[in-house]
Amino acid sequence: MVRLPLLRRFRNPRPSLRTTFALSFAAAASVVTLLVGGLSYDAAAGLVRVDQQSAFDDVIRDLRTQVQGAKVVLRKYPPDAAVPVPYDLRDDLRRISRMDVQVINGRGRVYDAGKPPLPVGDEDRTTAAAPTPGTVVRRSVGIGGEQYRMATVAVGDGSGAVQVAQQISDTEDLLQELQKRTALFVVAVILAAGLAGWWLAGRITRRLVRLTRLAESVAATGRMEVAVPVTGEDEVGRLGRAFDGMLGRLARSKDDQRRLVQDAGHELRTPLTSLRTNISLLRRFEELPGPAREDLLADLAGETRELTDLVNELVDLAADQRDDEPRTEVSLEAVATTAAALARRRTGREITVRAEGDPRVEGRPAALQRAISNLVENAAKFDRDGTEPVEVVVIGRRVEVRDRGPGIAEEDRERVFDRFYRAPPARSLPGSGLGLAIVREVALAHGGTVFARPRPGGGAVLGFTVGADPGLP
Repeated sequence: MVRLPLLRRFRNPRPSLRTTFALSFAAAASVVTLLVGGLSYDAAAGLVRVDQQSAFDDVIRDLRTQVQGAKVVLRKYPPDAAVPVPYDLRDDLRRISRMDVQVINGRGRVYDAGKPPLPVGDEDRTTAAAPTPGTVVRRSVGIGGEQYRMATVAVGDGSGAVQVAQQISDTEDLLQELQKRTALFVVAVILAAGLAGWWLAGRITRRLVRLTRLAESVAATGRMEVAVPVTGEDEVGRLGRAFDGMLGRLARSKDDQRRLVQDAGHELRTPLTSLRTNISLLRRFEELPGPAREDLLADLAGETRELTDLVNELVDLAADQRDDEPRTEVSLEAVATTAAALARRRTGREITVRAEGDPRVEGRPAALQRAISNLVENAAKFDRDGTEPVEVVVIGRRVEVRDRGPGIAEEDRERVFDRFYRAPPARSLPGSGLGLAIVREVALAHGGTVFARPRPGGGAVLGFTVGADPGLP
C-alpha cells in the first residue's frame, strides 16, 4: 500500500518550478552555445582548409611557372643511373612550404626520393613522359597511414617530372582536436548555465515556494489566520499581497458565515418554538372558544410571515445576490421615490422625499432601493403612532431617513446595523433584526458607510452613503 503511491510518483514525476526554470535556462544556453560553437568551428575549419589548399595551389602555380620558363632542367641520365638531379628546387620547396618533393625521370623512375617516398602511378609516369612542360596531374594518396594531396608537374620533353605532396591528415587531426575542445567547451557552458539557472531560479522562485507551501497548508488545515510573507514590489510581491488580502477576506467571510449560522439558529428558535406551540394547540382547536380560535390563527399567520421574512433575509445575506446586479448610473432621488411609494402601500404612512444637490451615482438600483425601503420601514415601525410624515432626504451621495419615533440610545447607535441586533425597546416589535444589517451590506458594497444619530426635536436619523462622503457627520 505504501509502495504504490511512491511508484506512481516515480513514474509521473512533477518537476518543480525551479527545476523547470533551470532546465529551460540550460536548454536556451545549450542552443545558443551549440549554434555559436558549431558556426565558429565550421568557420575556423573552413579557413584552415582553404588556407592549406591555397598554399598548395600557390606552390604548384610557382612550380609550373618555373618549369614553363625552362628554369628547371633535368639531366638525362641512363635509365639505370642513380645520380640525384643537381638542382635546389626540392630544398627550396621543403623549406618554404614544408612540403614533400620527389623527382622522377621520363620513365617514371625515382631519381630523388621524397621523405617519405611518394608513390608513382600510371598517371604520374604518363605525365613524366609528357612533351609539354607544366602538365599537371593531381590526386590524393595515402602514405604510412597519413593522407596527402599530391601533384605531378611535367618538366617537358619527356625528361621527367617533379612530384609535390602536402600532408593533410595533420590538419584534420588539428581540426579534430579543435572539435573536441569545442565540444568540451559547449558541455562546460551547458553545465555552468544549468548551475547558474538552478541558482537563479532558486532566488526567483524562493518566495513562490513559500507562498505555495503556505497555500497547501491553508488547503490542508483550513486555517487562514496565517502570516503571509509579503516582500518586494514585483509580481511575486503583488501576488503575496493579493494572497494575504484574499486570505483576510476569506477569514472574515468564514467568520461572518459562522456568526450568521449561529445567530440564525438562535433567532429561528423563537418563531419555531412559538409555531410548534400553536400547532400543538390546533389539536384542541374545536375545544377553543371563538375569540381564542381567531387569536390562534392570527398568531400562526404572523409567525409564518415573520419566519418567511427571516428566511428570505437570511438567504439575501448568505447568497449576497445583489452583487450579481450590474452597476449603472442611477438617481438616488428616483430610487428613493420608488422605495417611498412601496412603503406607503405597505405601512399606510405618509412618506416624503426631498433631494439636494446632484443625486446621480454609480450603483446597483435594486440593492439601493432595498436599502432605502428597509430604512423607511424601520422608521415606520418605530414611529407607528406618529402623525408627522417619515422624511427621506437625499443630499448628494447621502441618503437620510428621518422619523419622530423614540430615537436611538447612544449605546445602541454603533450596533443597530449589526446582524440580529435589536435594541431593548424593539424586542417586543416584529422583525428579524436583519433589515439594517442589509442596509450596511449595501452601503459597504458601494464603497460607503452607515450612520445613526438622534434627530433634533426627537426621533432618529438613519442612513447610508454611496462612496466616501466628506460631509458625513
